[in-house]
Amino acid sequence: MKRNVTVFIFLILFLFLTFFFSLIFGGRKILPQEIFQLLMNKQADEILSTIVWKIRLPRIILSLVIGAGLASCGCVFQGILRNPLAEPYTLGISGGAALGAVVGNFLSNLFVGYYSLPICSFFGALASIFLVYFVASRKKFSVTGLILGGVILSFLFSSFVLFLFALFRADKFHNVILWLMGDLSSAETETIKVVTFAVILGFALLFVFSRELNILTLGEEKATSLGIPTETVKKLLFLVTSLIIGTCVSAAGLVGFVGLIIPHFFRWLSGSDQRILLPASFLGGAIFLGLADTLARTIIYPIELPVGVITGIIGGLFFLIFFVRSRQWQIYWK
Repeated sequence: MKRNVTVFIFLILFLFLTFFFSLIFGGRKILPQEIFQLLMNKQADEILSTIVWKIRLPRIILSLVIGAGLASCGCVFQGILRNPLAEPYTLGISGGAALGAVVGNFLSNLFVGYYSLPICSFFGALASIFLVYFVASRKKFSVTGLILGGVILSFLFSSFVLFLFALFRADKFHNVILWLMGDLSSAETETIKVVTFAVILGFALLFVFSRELNILTLGEEKATSLGIPTETVKKLLFLVTSLIIGTCVSAAGLVGFVGLIIPHFFRWLSGSDQRILLPASFLGGAIFLGLADTLARTIIYPIELPVGVITGIIGGLFFLIFFVRSRQWQIYWK
């Protein structure tokens, strides 16, 4: 218990440090005292005020919220499916949400307006979750069946997305490709409001079911014998994770491996109790994506990399280490 309290205190402090670190570093380094002056008085320096309040701050908030949401979903998927490689990106769910968002972009001028993107992305994520679940059920929910099904669906969704991209005007093509690679540069106030609301509401609902999720990790038969309505709980959790993934993907595109790396790390650090693991993953995901986006903005300045490139490199290395040291990870999973 004392160790868990220490972990959460450290995470909260590190989250604040990540926030200020991200404000300081970028194309133009801003000194800490200048940051505090601008926080106290927006008009202290017009140029710095624009950089901090209109460019960096919205992007930082969006990165923290999306990182928290994706890590929470990865934690839930690994618990429900009892699969250490399950997360929105590897299961093809992010791909389904991306396809929905692209369709929503075409429909944005026809109805619903701005909200057509998150709505269509939500339904894309929900449809892909049940497709993955169906494919996995045909293979008796084996690790191979789940991951292979997710990979197949990812390729399928990517093909449809690329087909729709061919219909975009040439002047939009560059922005669309950046979005597909995971991009936070277009953070807007309305986007931040929608994503923040969906992630916080979704996380609260997931945490309410943390006890049931703990029991589900023991297996469906045991959970049913303990009085848990497994199918109902799973459907509710799938619905909530679809809401989170859909809004995150519609705002930032395909940001992979956040939901894979973070839950693994905290499962090793603080155990597999979802009442601890879920909020730890929520905070850890925010920190991870906040730092990854700062790195993407500064590593080869003046060029800004899509944040999905950074998370993809780190995730690929993690995958490699996972397979090399799979027996040790299985010990942590148990």
